[in-house]
Amino acid sequence: MTAETTAKTAPSLMGGPARLKNLLTKGMLVAAPGAPDCLTARMVEQAGFPAVYMTGLGATAMRLGQPDLGLMTQTEMADHARAMVRAVPVPVIADADTGYGGPLNVRRTVEEYAQAGVAALHLEDQESPKRCGQLAGVRLVSAREAELRIAAAVSARREAGADMLLIGRTDALQPEGLGSALDRVRRYRDLGADLAFVDGVKTRKEAEGIARGLEGPKVISLVDGTDAASLSRSELTEMGFSIVLYAVTTLFAAGAAIREALAHLSRAGTPDGLPNQMTYAEFCETVDLSRFQTFAHEHEAETLH
Repeated sequence: MTAETTAKTAPSLMGGPARLKNLLTKGMLVAAPGAPDCLTARMVEQAGFPAVYMTGLGATAMRLGQPDLGLMTQTEMADHARAMVRAVPVPVIADADTGYGGPLNVRRTVEEYAQAGVAALHLEDQESPKRCGQLAGVRLVSAREAELRIAAAVSARREAGADMLLIGRTDALQPEGLGSALDRVRRYRDLGADLAFVDGVKTRKEAEGIARGLEGPKVISLVDGTDAASLSRSELTEMGFSIVLYAVTTLFAAGAAIREALAHLSRAGTPDGLPNQMTYAEFCETVDLSRFQTFAHEHEAETLH
């Protein structure tokens, strides 16, 4: 591998928002599988997807081994986002939960995520501590308080001179119904959110209702095991969605594979015979070992001369 090739394959630290905006202006549906960690993010990018979704549920599971109940702090999430942006050259869309407090906290969240190089973040309208949008018992803040969060985020982005996209998310679908959810995200968009996101979709009918009732750029998250997860990307494109998040697909698949591997190791007493296992060579290719070796070799040679 030459120095030129090394530069071409190194992850880019700049331009995530611009690249995401370019994808959206083409009118294509941006499919962003969720990545709970940087290794998974690299595999998402290597599989050919145009963007990666930094899922809060996945981040909490990987860093804490605990459920998505608002346990991650703003600094932990921003640090997780920063590492993921460094790991991949494609845009990273990141979960920013509730913004982690009042207007000043939202302002700092926007600044931290923008400095991390995140292409887009979404803010939700749950009470703190929040919970995964697929769980029962979601509690919402008032529409007015949610509007203040979005307004603070828009103002902070402007002050920072950032071009990161803002996604206004509501979790009102399950507790209050489609009408309330649509009303909320329309308000968030009117305040300056670039995309609208109704979370907690479980059925095709709910997705269709959002598509019919919400004009403009919109995001949908499809969770494995729900009726809505059967929607194809062509169907979502026809409905007018701009971004589809597959938040937990890789996390759940990895969890199942790890459990299978450990069960086999327990039964057999050896890893031999485990099906579908990545080889060491494949792992080295996934983490781009050769690029790092080439860099070290070139600079060691320069030092010797």
